[in-house]
Amino acid sequence: MVIKMKTALITGGSRGIGAAIVRALSEKGWRVAFCYRSSDAAAQQLSAETGAIPIRCDVTDSAQVREMVRTALRQLSHIDLLVNNAGVAWQGLLTDMTDDDWRTVLDTSLTAAFFTCRAVIPGMVSRRMGRIINISSIWGRVGASCEAAYSAAKAGLIGLTKALAKELGPSGITVNCLCPGVIQTDMLACYTAEDLAALADETPLCRLGTPEDVAAAVCWLANDAAGFITGQVIGGDGGFGQ
Repeated sequence: MVIKMKTALITGGSRGIGAAIVRALSEKGWRVAFCYRSSDAAAQQLSAETGAIPIRCDVTDSAQVREMVRTALRQLSHIDLLVNNAGVAWQGLLTDMTDDDWRTVLDTSLTAAFFTCRAVIPGMVSRRMGRIINISSIWGRVGASCEAAYSAAKAGLIGLTKALAKELGPSGITVNCLCPGVIQTDMLACYTAEDLAALADETPLCRLGTPEDVAAAVCWLANDAAGFITGQVIGGDGGFGQ
């Protein structure tokens, strides 16, 4: 009997949450490809560590996304799982935000997911199976002061998830959304130690989350046991958003 290796494509996979997802899936025997924008050294190191396939791509460019998916398909033959993880934050008052700042956040954190889904879905539909997991944020559920664009983009991912779950369910494809809370990644670089301690205190589990916490939830949703779960928005926030 031939057992087909499960395959996955992760966006924003060279560091932080994305890299943790690449590592976790690779450790579980998945064949993984991931895209990154500019972190060549980090991408090559992760590839050497996990055997995952690095693909350089600006996910805000639809032509590059189409080529990235074609490259992944040449390497993987098919894509069982798509994880839309790429995102970028911007802190500051909405009135101080430029048009370009707004577009960068929305394009990277929301429009890119549209581009990747559009490119990957036809193959999943033809095979009548597949998983899509969108990485949103607690701020997409409750909003955050001075992060209006990020909150709007992540809320958009929640809406995209719910709509696609209904659209793709008849084709055997599940679509779910994870909303991490305060996770220890580069996005927290602008916070002071006191700020981080306060955020940990506000979290019922009394600690900040890790990229590995999010990766574990992705692996669970990608597992066969989660095959009847779709259209869900699952918090990974230590109770912070309750």
